[in-house]
Amino acid sequence: MTSDQPLRIVIADDQAIVREGLVQLLGGLSGIEVAGAAADGEQALALVAEHHPDAILLDLHMPVLDGIGATRRLVAEHPEVAIVVLTTYVDDESVREALRAGARSYLTKDADRTEIATALRAAAGGLTVFDPRVHATLLAATSAPAVPVADSSPLADPPDGLTHREVEILALIAQGLNNPEIAERLFLSNHTVKTHINRIFAKTGSRDRVAAIAYAQTHNIT
Repeated sequence: MTSDQPLRIVIADDQAIVREGLVQLLGGLSGIEVAGAAADGEQALALVAEHHPDAILLDLHMPVLDGIGATRRLVAEHPEVAIVVLTTYVDDESVREALRAGARSYLTKDADRTEIATALRAAAGGLTVFDPRVHATLLAATSAPAVPVADSSPLADPPDGLTHREVEILALIAQGLNNPEIAERLFLSNHTVKTHINRIFAKTGSRDRVAAIAYAQTHNIT
């Protein structure tokens, strides 16, 4: 997609009134083209294969193939398509499952069309957007105190070849710190922090900070 081309999207939601409303709302915005609308995950995959959109707006709870399953297959079969979840669910497990599966952004259905359009454009550009309630849920889960264990040396053997410094930076990412804040905290240059983060992404298989946070949660790196 170039700057003079519209953002092409697919919408997937099993509720007809919601699906049709989103088509009208988003299709009426300048710079957005709705390539298709699906009622379940299988239909969504078929539309993506047919139309090759830039992004997909995906509900989590759908028949035939739910949003989590659809996200996993989209990442595997169409990794170039940015996935934005739009759902009523903001519980810890729904958020984490969607992010682990490969969703790039996560919004609730309280979002207005401008917020949804912004998230779709950002996701297509490789960025991440969270609904404030989702962000709060994710940070709360990330900052929850770790369960005490007999051996209190969680960094003694970092997973996936991570160095101790990379684990330290990953923990700060999981706490919500941005690159300049991490650099200030660890007395490093912004360039050094960026280099470490690129290595963290490569070693953990993370496409972005959202995936890295999910990885940190899974491995109790906080």
